[in-house]
Amino acid sequence: MSDLGKEYHLAGAMVRKVQEQYLHNVPPSFLYPNAKSGEIKALEPKLAAVDMGEDRDTLVVSIHTWLVRTPDHVILIDTGSGNDKERPRNPSFHHQAIPFLDKLRDAGVAPEDVDFVINTHLHVDHSGWNTVLRDGKWVPTFKNARYIFPRAEQEYYSSAASHNDVNIPSFGVYEDSVWPIIEAGHADFIDSTGGPFLDRFTFLPTPGHSIGHMSVLLESDNEAAIFGGDVMHHPIQVERPDLNTVFCEFLDQATLSRRRVLELAADNRAMYFSTHFPGSSAGYVTRDGEKFRWSYA
Repeated sequence: MSDLGKEYHLAGAMVRKVQEQYLHNVPPSFLYPNAKSGEIKALEPKLAAVDMGEDRDTLVVSIHTWLVRTPDHVILIDTGSGNDKERPRNPSFHHQAIPFLDKLRDAGVAPEDVDFVINTHLHVDHSGWNTVLRDGKWVPTFKNARYIFPRAEQEYYSSAASHNDVNIPSFGVYEDSVWPIIEAGHADFIDSTGGPFLDRFTFLPTPGHSIGHMSVLLESDNEAAIFGGDVMHHPIQVERPDLNTVFCEFLDQATLSRRRVLELAADNRAMYFSTHFPGSSAGYVTRDGEKFRWSYA
């Protein structure tokens, strides 16, 4: 599995995955605690080799950034989990030292080249590289970029309301990966209704996984792509959109948003750029009667 995915050219843009890391040996019972015994095993024949460990009993999860180049802008969609962060509740992301910025440079982009950073939401593994630790202070990693945050996410995760459940993957993230951006004057906000952004993007409200979660539609020249954030974590949820993950905060909304995105992707032949699917992490959703199917591109 390469740290740099292949280039996709569509809707007048180039899209490329920049890998931060893979998480292996993820128990399905942990990620999908409400799945009944045997339900995931029944889906196993429909999953690609990259989706599961060699034992075909555990899952593989990817964490990465989507690099999008248009004729006018360099954009990052979600920024992974970051280095040097205090994440005792999330040991996988605690005090990391990953050469992510070197991988970004290998893709031809230096941090100062980035024009916009979009966070689909503000969980631990989507906003970590917003900042880096310099002389004991968290500062914007992409010093020339505007950072785009869903306003509902910013308001919620800066409040006491978001700190009542230790399972919510946001503890410390606001303090070290969001507030320093706002304090530095680099933040812009998208309201909960979503809407157009730049010349070929649209923010699609997809709440549920988190309170103000946004997906991003890229559309131009009769071509479309969807950056789905955490609407889905694994191809399992294409087959079973009723399944929420352990990290989904508002369950009924999460299920509705997931089905909306699946229908949008299938009915418009839009390439789907996932944030956690392994392999290429990109592909297509198709309809099979009342069900959906996934294929990697």
